Amino acid sequence: MPGAPRYSVIRYAGFVGALLLAVAAYLGGALPPLPRNRNPVELAQHGNGAWVLLTWLLGTGLLFWAWWSARHADPPLRWIYVTVGLWLLPLLVAPPLGSRDVYSYACQGAVYDSGGDPYTHGVAELGCPWLSTVTPMWRDTPAPYGPVFVLLAGAAVALGGTLWGSIALLRALAVVGVVLMALCVPPLARRRGIPPGRALWLALACPLVAVHLVSGAHNDALMVGLLVAGLLVVAARPGRPGAQLGAGLLLGLAVAIKITAVVVLPFAALAAIPGRYRLPALLRHGAWVGVGAIAAILGSTLVSGLGLGWIGGLSHSGDSVQWTAPPTALGIFVEYLGRPFGLHYHAVPVTRALSLLVLAVVLVVLWWRARHRDPVFYAGLALAATVALAPVFHPWYATWPLAVLAATARRTRWFLIPVAVAVFLTLPDGNNLARFTKFQGTIVMVVLIVWVTHRALRWTRAQRRPHQTHPS
Repeated sequence: MPGAPRYSVIRYAGFVGALLLAVAAYLGGALPPLPRNRNPVELAQHGNGAWVLLTWLLGTGLLFWAWWSARHADPPLRWIYVTVGLWLLPLLVAPPLGSRDVYSYACQGAVYDSGGDPYTHGVAELGCPWLSTVTPMWRDTPAPYGPVFVLLAGAAVALGGTLWGSIALLRALAVVGVVLMALCVPPLARRRGIPPGRALWLALACPLVAVHLVSGAHNDALMVGLLVAGLLVVAARPGRPGAQLGAGLLLGLAVAIKITAVVVLPFAALAAIPGRYRLPALLRHGAWVGVGAIAAILGSTLVSGLGLGWIGGLSHSGDSVQWTAPPTALGIFVEYLGRPFGLHYHAVPVTRALSLLVLAVVLVVLWWRARHRDPVFYAGLALAATVALAPVFHPWYATWPLAVLAATARRTRWFLIPVAVAVFLTLPDGNNLARFTKFQGTIVMVVLIVWVTHRALRWTRAQRRPHQTHPS
């Protein structure tokens, strides 16, 4: 464990990194008007581009180094709260970094606040006073978020009035999610026997939290906060109907922000069982979790007055085609194989569909194994599988499993390395580096898929070997 001077170096190195990122946000962050899609070389040759890249690289590097260097430590919780709070301060008052999604949120909120239905058409057709700030690809896309978030976005616009007032309130909602993580991760870690300081540091001090959840104001922050809170409630008080119902409500609210949170519900139902798994016990105790979740989803749907249109909006969530999602990279690679022979076909939809089938099987297997183990840990694995096998990957998606696994996993390297890579994937203006590295990134991702598959098969054979019956 680092001594006091090292803790001091970590704190202030991260703070300097956050200050540099705030400078990058002012010089060339996700600001209106829309920037051209410039790769890093072109960006460095344009205006303040060189300074933007320099401050972004140094800031991200320092923030990452500070987080990574203490990944095995167990710092005092108070020290972590003060340190992370210090890091977040410069980004709270700076323009958004790394993504322009918050402008889409504001426009969807404006549509709802004016009486429109953001689930029927894109904000371009329904009207938004800040349409020019939204990435063109998402202007004609219906909202893919649940009714809870649409309600909150509408309230942010109604109370904020202006674009920046709305963004400030949307960022405040993200901070609420981060605070929920800060309060719930340590007790969740204690029940698993994980050092609470280590768990909180991994989950809270990760640069993805500062850059994407807080600065970018992504609704993933509130979803993850509610997920961790719901899992803590159900795990801390198994067998108590009131706690199970409350946990279901929290988890249902998370689902009604982003539908991907639904993968956690079956594991939460297992965590509600006091003692050993039995089917009658699952039906008796897990049902309360389901009732709470359904009540939250249906209740928010009724309050929004928009019906179930949000389910249809999910069909456009895969419009982005980037190699950072393994199923998409595999499809792009298969398409590349046909080009030397003059063959042009669309393999990405096929590989994406197959990956969703694989995900369904993986989730069932994880749930089956979780019956006699820690269901909360397996909920983290389910979130990790969902991120890995989803049609689209954005860096902030890595925070979904990170918060749960940080509090439940004894070995951390296997999920921290992908998180570390995700930290450096986006430029300050919201451009994803994957756009400029399609061929190279696809090859690297396919090699990684082959390697991971090989390791997984070896591990599976090793697990089976001791249970095989040997001839006498």
